[in-house]
Amino acid sequence: MYSNPILKSLKNLNYYLLFWAILAFVFILLLYFGTEIGLAASVADGLVFTFLLGGLGLTLWYPARYIPIEKSSPAKILVSHSIGAVITTILWIVFGYVLMVNIIGFEEKYPAFLYSTLVWRILIGLLFYSLFTSFYYMIIYYTGFQERIIKETELKNLVTEAELRSLKFQINPHFIFNSLNSMSALTEIDPLKAKKMIIKLAEFLRFILKTNELNKNSLNEELKNIRLYLEIERIRFEEKFEYIEEIHDSCNNIEIPSMILQPLFENAIKHAVYETLDKVILKLTCGLQDDFLKIILENNYDNTTPAQRGAGVGLKNIRERLKLIYNRDNLLEVKKERGIFKVTLYIPTEEN
Repeated sequence: MYSNPILKSLKNLNYYLLFWAILAFVFILLLYFGTEIGLAASVADGLVFTFLLGGLGLTLWYPARYIPIEKSSPAKILVSHSIGAVITTILWIVFGYVLMVNIIGFEEKYPAFLYSTLVWRILIGLLFYSLFTSFYYMIIYYTGFQERIIKETELKNLVTEAELRSLKFQINPHFIFNSLNSMSALTEIDPLKAKKMIIKLAEFLRFILKTNELNKNSLNEELKNIRLYLEIERIRFEEKFEYIEEIHDSCNNIEIPSMILQPLFENAIKHAVYETLDKVILKLTCGLQDDFLKIILENNYDNTTPAQRGAGVGLKNIRERLKLIYNRDNLLEVKKERGIFKVTLYIPTEEN
C-alpha cells in the first residue's frame, strides 16, 4: 500500500514502459509529419519528453498517497494538486529543454520550436498530472477497499466461528447432572451398573474433547458417539426406549457438522422418553436425496402430556448452526403428527 504499485513487480514496470514506448512512437510520428524540425529532432524530442513525463509520473504516487481524499478537505486537495501540477509541468519542460539543447545539442532552430509549442506542452503536462493522480487515487481506493473486505471477512469468520463453538458445546447440562445423580444412586444399589455408567460417560466426554477442534466429522464417527450417549441413557431408563438405525452404506463417510445430531437425541430423550411411561421407539434413517444427505430422526411421544417449558432449544441450536455453516435456513424440518415427532436434516453433500 505504501510503495508505488508500478514498481512492485517487474511485470507492472514492463507494461508501464511499453505504454510510454508506444506513446513516444506516436509523439515522434506527430512531430515528424506535423512539423518541420526533421527526423532527428522529432525522434529526440519524442523520446526525451515522453520518457521524462513517464519518470515524473512515477513520483506522483507520493502526493496521491500522502494527500488522502477521505482525510483531506476539498480545498486542500485542490490547492495541493494545483501547485503540484504546475511544478511538475515546469520541471518536465525545463529538464526537456536542458536535455535537448545543452546535452543532445539541438541549439539552432529547436529553442524557437519549443517556444512555439510551449502552450501545448503545458496543457499536456497538466493533463497527464491529473490523469496520473486520478489513476493512483483509484488504485489506493481499490486496494483499501479490498483490504477492508478481507478484514471484514476475517472478522465475520471469527464471529461465526465463535458462534459455532458456542452452539456446538451447548451440551445439555441436565444430561451430565442426571447421569452423575444416577451413578451416585447406583453406587449403593448396583455398583456394577454405576461402574459401567462411569466408563461410558468417560468415553462420551473423551469423544467430545477429541472432536473439540473439528468443524465436521463423518456420519459414521458421529453415530458412534450417539450410540455411546444412548447406552448411558439406557442405564438410566433401562427398557423405556428402543433405538433403530437404517443407514444407507453410501452415507457413512459423508461429513456432517460435528455434534449436530447430539441435540436431536437429547431432545427425544428429554421430551419423549422422560415424559412417558410407554416405550419409545427412536428411529434414525439416513439416505441421499439429490445433493443432500437426508437424516431423519422420529419417535413416538405421549401427545396428552403438556410440553415442557424450554422445549425446542436443541432444535434452535441445530437450525442456527446449519445456517451459519451453509448460509441456508431451510435445512431443518420439524413435524408432529399422530403421536410421531419427526425431525429431518438436509446436509449439502457438495460442501463435503
